[in-house]
Amino acid sequence: MTSPDGLRFSPAHTWARLEDDASVTIGITVYAQYELGELQYFGLPRVGQSVTLDVSFGEVESSKTVSDLYAPCSGEVVAVNAEIVANPSIANHDPYGAGWAIRVKPSAPQELASLLEPSAYDALVAGQSGL
Repeated sequence: MTSPDGLRFSPAHTWARLEDDASVTIGITVYAQYELGELQYFGLPRVGQSVTLDVSFGEVESSKTVSDLYAPCSGEVVAVNAEIVANPSIANHDPYGAGWAIRVKPSAPQELASLLEPSAYDALVAGQSGL
């Protein structure tokens, strides 16, 4: 597995991408969706709510389990992907594109520097699955 450049990763298997407007798009990783299996439900915060680094901001349910989603940075939710709420399997098929979960306006942009580069994240998950 090779994670895409331009993203940063949390050990809790979420990714973050700093956008041109200084917002941060957040989603689950290929590894997370692979381990969870076919996704059936996303419980996400509403626009205007705050998320906090390393604190659960929602949950994802699959045929196997329910898992918390942990924020890779703190901030205010400025967008929620209604498409994955309506059709969660989008995150199985395109986790780094159409399968994004939320977008936040970061309150502490320096937190992004503590996230893992793609190669470090790949090393973290190496050998943990059949990917």
